[in-house]
Amino acid sequence: MKYYDQMIFELSKENRIGYNLPKNEFDDVELPKDLLRSNNALLPEVSELDIVRHYTNVSLKNFGVESGFYPLGSCTMKYNPKINDELATLPGFSTIHPLQPESVSQGFLEIYHDLAMYLSELTGMDAYSLNTYAGAQGELAGLMIIKKYHEDRKDFKRKTIIVPDSAHGTNPASASVAGFDVIDVKSNSDGTVNMEALKTLLNDSIAGLMLTNPNTVGIFEKDILEMSRLVHEAGGLVYYDGANLNALLGVSRPGDMGFDITHLNLHKTFSTPHGGGGPGSGPVGVKDFLNSYLPGPVVRKNGNNYAFTKPVDSIGPLSAFYGNASVYIRAYVYIRTLGKEHIGQIGNLAILNANYIKNSLDDLFKLPIKSHAMHEFVYDGLIDQSTGIKTLDIAKRLLDFGIHAPTIYFPLIFGQSLMVEPTESESKETLDHFIKTLRTIAGEAVTNPEMLKTAPHTTVVRRLDEAKAARNPIIKYKDIHKFV
Repeated sequence: MKYYDQMIFELSKENRIGYNLPKNEFDDVELPKDLLRSNNALLPEVSELDIVRHYTNVSLKNFGVESGFYPLGSCTMKYNPKINDELATLPGFSTIHPLQPESVSQGFLEIYHDLAMYLSELTGMDAYSLNTYAGAQGELAGLMIIKKYHEDRKDFKRKTIIVPDSAHGTNPASASVAGFDVIDVKSNSDGTVNMEALKTLLNDSIAGLMLTNPNTVGIFEKDILEMSRLVHEAGGLVYYDGANLNALLGVSRPGDMGFDITHLNLHKTFSTPHGGGGPGSGPVGVKDFLNSYLPGPVVRKNGNNYAFTKPVDSIGPLSAFYGNASVYIRAYVYIRTLGKEHIGQIGNLAILNANYIKNSLDDLFKLPIKSHAMHEFVYDGLIDQSTGIKTLDIAKRLLDFGIHAPTIYFPLIFGQSLMVEPTESESKETLDHFIKTLRTIAGEAVTNPEMLKTAPHTTVVRRLDEAKAARNPIIKYKDIHKFV
């Protein structure tokens, strides 16, 4: 173990000081006794240099898109250009207060207004609300709009949402939280919706259909126009889960496919940081006939002025103020930096990169779906199953090569799913390195399978008992009781 791989408490030496508090210039304040500790907090005692080295070393143990290739399928882990961060942290944005007068917040409000317009143009919607904090909350907002729409029409029997059996788990969860019953529609072997199965579910109790396009295995729903028509004829609305929008930019728009409502994951498609629980964003967009239901407030332009307004039939606010402002600024900068001339290349390059990897390894990795993929695709483990090597072993071994593992065991419709999404950000050299690495690993599966079964070998922590780690995680220093 390296010296600075130790816990901060192990580096502690009695009476070593890294920082001196300034002399107290105030009178003593008597705190309530029930707020006082029974003994002094025994914190680690380290020098400033010790603590800087320690936390610098800890930071290097985190893997991110800036550390190496991160082909996490369905998550769109693409690079966030530094200009996004630089401009989002300008004092005029980072020090703004949500309660300050709109008259001195016009630049900020203009960004909100224009971003909503850009998202509408890119997706074929008519209006957006930036009030929601995350993708799942965007889903919930969309479903609440569906519910209020039917209730306002006195159509109270519409209590069911149709969700494909291959959908992201948040879809049925969001529908349930919104008060709907959820019914699965069966998928074909390629993950697309089975149209005959859908037809049998459509009746006057259906409130809507939730759908991701491209679907969970990266295949475009070729019957989407017919699907939308059938749901609309049955009186339901069609909801677009924007998780896979990255494949569509410059290719097609959800609004042109018949979708009435969409939520977007700006932290995926529009290149803002995500992971570790946040930050996230889930703006919800609608066609014009649903505009009045958007969660408020939303920014409207009146002459040369911008102001927050509440849509007349709004489902209400879903955040304390106005969503994750810094995320919206980053998305705005990203769109403006690319411009209308270049943003249309995103989907095409994402599709090209995914298919390049997919077709370069089809002699070693099983392709349950051989048709043209969109921005991501799924392998079903190795073609040669005689070695006993599983997808988990391949994923763990990739870590030894400095590559983050793709999404594994999702979607659930395949037994050894390995979902790869390279995004449009990666160079051909990076893709070739990934292909070469997977070829090496496939060779090791035959010549030295134990190497894979015991991987990773170069990481700080070796292979864990994952079930035990999830159920009984060690989250504190072994002698932490001495310090409380």
